[in-house]
Amino acid sequence: MKNLTSLSQEKRVFTPNPELASHAAIRSMDAYHALYAQAKDEPERFWEERAINLLSWKKPFTQVLDESTAPHYRWFADGYLNASYNCLDRHVEAGNGQRTAIIFEGDDGLSREYSYEVLLRQVGRFANALKRRGIQKGDRVMLYLPMSVECVIAMQACARIGAIHSVVFAGFSAKSLHERMVDTGAVAVITSDQQVRGGKLLPVKTFVDEALELGGCEAVHSVIVYQRTGTQVPMQAGRDLTWAQATAGQPAVCEPVWVEAEHP
Repeated sequence: MKNLTSLSQEKRVFTPNPELASHAAIRSMDAYHALYAQAKDEPERFWEERAINLLSWKKPFTQVLDESTAPHYRWFADGYLNASYNCLDRHVEAGNGQRTAIIFEGDDGLSREYSYEVLLRQVGRFANALKRRGIQKGDRVMLYLPMSVECVIAMQACARIGAIHSVVFAGFSAKSLHERMVDTGAVAVITSDQQVRGGKLLPVKTFVDEALELGGCEAVHSVIVYQRTGTQVPMQAGRDLTWAQATAGQPAVCEPVWVEAEHP
């Protein structure tokens, strides 16, 4: 038997642009190895420094690692923060609101850019829309959406009000969605009329309806539908409404709910 020789070995070295490298968080391999060594040898100190320097806290933590119930460890357990605030507000407050937060390219190849400021306003409106539907801290919200900026907005909005989001791939079946809704005890589903994937249309809202008809999802009181293609889909009065209907008239400012660092 002859030995096989790999023909896909890559030995080239690509040096980054010096100007770009000057803004990097880790600017040399020496710095990388030093951080790696600290993370390995002094994990508590390493993560304490990351948490203090890279996150904004409403109530700072007093203990980095709680090992009292090992092996169920708790990190920063008594600290309070908000993921949406850390992703958006603090950048706007630092004067970076006009900087690009997301560059999104759709299935049609068209590209759109969203600044931190614009994204914060849209998240605020949708967060207020969720609150208007009675969704609050600790509630579980199922996200069954195509890859889109709206999915990011929905995740951020849930985090903003302290709700717990669970993302389900929009290519999964109605049965798979149903199982996850039952397991999480979801009270709401954020979905779309259709998904466009590789030029093909998938009836996402139809899958949601089929999942709900399987039973065991009685806790679901709201289904918000992002109109991805504008296709007419069945809507149940009192439960279903479009994204546009949900956010109509909602203020762009929504104060973040500060939650425990270990809040899911």
